[in-house]
Amino acid sequence: MTKQEWNPGLLLKLSGSYWQTCALHTAVKLDLFTTIGQEELTAKQVAEEAGLDEKALTRLLDALTAMQLLVKKNDCYQNTPSAVKFLSADSKGYIGHMINHHHHLMDSWARMAESMKTGKPNRGRASFSDEERESFLMGMFVMGMHTAPVLAGEIDLTGRKTLIDIGGGPGTFAIHFCLQNPQLNAMVYDLPATRPFAEKTIENFNLSDRIGFMDGDYVEKPIEGFYDVAWLSHILHGEGPDTCIEILKKAVAVLTPGGLVCIHDFILKNTMDGPLFPALFSINMLLGTTSGRSYSEIQLMDMLEKAGVKEARRLSYVGPTESGVIVGQTKS
Repeated sequence: MTKQEWNPGLLLKLSGSYWQTCALHTAVKLDLFTTIGQEELTAKQVAEEAGLDEKALTRLLDALTAMQLLVKKNDCYQNTPSAVKFLSADSKGYIGHMINHHHHLMDSWARMAESMKTGKPNRGRASFSDEERESFLMGMFVMGMHTAPVLAGEIDLTGRKTLIDIGGGPGTFAIHFCLQNPQLNAMVYDLPATRPFAEKTIENFNLSDRIGFMDGDYVEKPIEGFYDVAWLSHILHGEGPDTCIEILKKAVAVLTPGGLVCIHDFILKNTMDGPLFPALFSINMLLGTTSGRSYSEIQLMDMLEKAGVKEARRLSYVGPTESGVIVGQTKS
C-alpha cells in the first residue's frame, strides 16, 4: 500500500468531503435521480416535478454534475449510467436505502467527541423512527443482493442439506445459498418484526418450500433444531466479545457432527489498524451500541475455538466494503 503523504490541501479536502456526502444524501432523499430517470430535464422541470425551489435546486444539480453523477448539456441535466443504475429507485441496483441509512447516522458521527469522553454510544436503535428502520432493513437487503450471489459460489456446501441463517433479516444469504445448492433447505432465524419482510422476499424467489422463518433472539434465547451449516453475517460486530462467544456456542450447539460455522463480517488486521472501512465501522459501533466493534481475524478465530470449533480458516473473499469470511468446522 502506498503511504499517504498529507499536505494542507489534501487535509482540507478530506475535512470538507462531507459537503459531497450531504449533496448526495439530499439528492437521494429528494429522489432527484429517479425524477430525471432516462430523460434530459431543465432545473425548472425537475423543480416543478419535485416541488422544489428552482434557483436553489440549480446549485445542487450543478454540484452533482461536478461530482460526475449528472451530465449537463444546454441547461438540461441527465443521469450518468451509474446514477441510473444505483441511484434511481426504478433500478434493481438501487442503493438509496443504504445511503438514507448513512444519512440517519450522521448526527451521531458529528457528536463523536461526546462518545470519546464517555466511552458510551450517543445514539440508540430504540430511538430509530419507522423510516430509519425501513432504510436499514432495505439497505441491508440491497447490499446483500450485491454480495450474496458471489459468496454463495465461494463456499462449498456440497453434501450439506440444512442451513440456519442466524440474524438473517430478509433471508438474502439463505436465498442465494439455496439457489446455488439445489439440495439445500434453510431456516432464517431473526426477530418477529422481520418475519413479514423475510417471508415476502423468500416468496419472491419462489423458495417458500425450501426456506422457513423462525422467530427468535440470538442474544437472549437458545436456537432450536439441527443443521449442517450455521451462517452468521454481520451480527457479531453488534456485540461484545463475551456475547459473541455465547452466540457462537449456540450456533455450534445446533450443528450436526462436522457442521460448518461461517462468519461474514468486517474483519480487521490483527494489528487493528486497518483496513479502513472496518476500522471506521468499529467507531460506528461505538457510537450506536454498548459493546459492538469490529474484530480482527485472530480475535474471531479465538472466539470460534472457545465455542468448540477446532478447524477454522480465512477465505480469500474480500467484499465491496472490505468484509471477509472465516469458516470453521466442528468435530465429526
